[in-house]
Amino acid sequence: MAIAAETIIENARVLTLDEGTPRAEAVALGGGRILAVGGRADMSALRGPGTRVMDAGGGTLMPGFVEGHLHLFTGSVQLDRLSLKGLHGFDAVAAAIRARAAERPGERMLMIEQADLDTFGDMPCDRHILDRILADRPLALMESSHHTVWANTAALAAAGLLHGAPMPPGNEVVMGPDGLATGVLLEFDAFGPILALTPSGGRDTVGLVTGRAPVPAPTAADRSSDLATLRQGLAYLARHGITSAHVMDGDPYQLSLYASLEAEGALTTRLRVPFRVLPGMDPADWAMAEAARTAHTSDRLRADFVKVFMDGVLGTGTAAMLAPYDDRPGVTGDPFFSAEEWTHVAVEADRRGFQLAVHAIGDLAVRMTLDGFEAARAANGARDSRHRVEHIETCDPADLPRFAALGVVGSPQPTHAPGPFYGLAPLIDCIGPARARSAYPAASLLRSGARMLFSSDWPVVALDPLIGIRAALERTPLTEGAPQEAVTLHEALAAHTAWAAWTGFDESVKGRIAPGLLADLVLLSGDIEATPTDGIDALRVVTTFSGGNVIYQA
Repeated sequence: MAIAAETIIENARVLTLDEGTPRAEAVALGGGRILAVGGRADMSALRGPGTRVMDAGGGTLMPGFVEGHLHLFTGSVQLDRLSLKGLHGFDAVAAAIRARAAERPGERMLMIEQADLDTFGDMPCDRHILDRILADRPLALMESSHHTVWANTAALAAAGLLHGAPMPPGNEVVMGPDGLATGVLLEFDAFGPILALTPSGGRDTVGLVTGRAPVPAPTAADRSSDLATLRQGLAYLARHGITSAHVMDGDPYQLSLYASLEAEGALTTRLRVPFRVLPGMDPADWAMAEAARTAHTSDRLRADFVKVFMDGVLGTGTAAMLAPYDDRPGVTGDPFFSAEEWTHVAVEADRRGFQLAVHAIGDLAVRMTLDGFEAARAANGARDSRHRVEHIETCDPADLPRFAALGVVGSPQPTHAPGPFYGLAPLIDCIGPARARSAYPAASLLRSGARMLFSSDWPVVALDPLIGIRAALERTPLTEGAPQEAVTLHEALAAHTAWAAWTGFDESVKGRIAPGLLADLVLLSGDIEATPTDGIDALRVVTTFSGGNVIYQA
């Protein structure tokens, strides 16, 4: 006798992302799993007196989005901060910041988000222009890539950076001719002391900066506040149809917060959390990584991969390039690891069975990353490692075939690429038209035979997967002679679901709608296949299911 379904969703445009049954009109759920997929009539045997029947109204029902690259704690904290997204010009920016300062008189450090390199037009952003906005209390602006912070004089003094500070390779407190810091802080180590002064104490960024326990140790009140912040962040993910996420920063404290939420049944999104690998890893660090992996193995929380930053970003010249930037003669950017140390890390992580996810934006950083993966394969033998390269904003054409040859997964973000959502001129000025021809590969990765997933990198850009899907479809060649990097709708959907699940070694339990898989689903307000490309991001998430339970209802 068939088991009665707890929920049957009918009258839907079901896109299963499963090759065996690509489309259907009804799905039955029970026990946290998908019981059946088919037509309305196929569900009749599964109806019981307690079965809930939902009419999807012709909307698209698809697997829940698997967000392949985000920073959950950081993004959750920033939901409560002022964003300058789309705001430019001194007067407009100053008015917004002063209004926020008046609203938050008790905040020791006023941290503002999503500033652009041209927020003040042709005027450079430094401590002097920020002092004109607010001089009597610490103020800092986070650049949209989250790899640069601009601070006023009061903030620099409070953080102990006004007279400079020694930094590891790739990080810099930029100094002025007067012997004082200009207010430009490049990369995580440089602006870590600023973040420590924010209301969150910088605890949300420890997984990016050090990956170790926060200093000072969080109090009970800190922990309570951080848990409340993460609940808001998880609700924000559910609102966008995200049922699983690969977090790209990790530390023991952050992991303990997720474990607490899991214990109370509040971890609505399934998470993979990495161990943050820094230069100078020693055996004790690897022991910590392995202990975390052993301790967290549920279908809600895993700690089974490591994250590495190989370089910075293009806009500030901290991405590691094979040749100098076109707009910065002689500057190539420094990789955060030497080739020798990175090879040691790659071989050791691979030997211990960890998947590696490596931030690599410059073409030199991409090449070094692939070299390390190749060395790991030579030392340890080939295995199903699914190592990843994150971002890949520039890539020498000679290195593109190496992804497929080494079994390496490409992890670009559609909304990072210049196009309808972002201007092209700054990129051409930065790296020149020749390198722009092979920049931001997506379709090129697929054509080369490589595996790929899509993601947002939230809070660097908007979290909404529908915006990412639209951006992936609307890609245009970046310059004359550049290949077409737009993908098809079904490729974009797969890259946000099935392919992302595969990258996390979850292809047998999620990412598709098929009997026996987890009942992680999202219902959209319309038929995405019949929606014009420029209207995809206007669709709404109506319902999000995690394990058959509704975690968001519009």
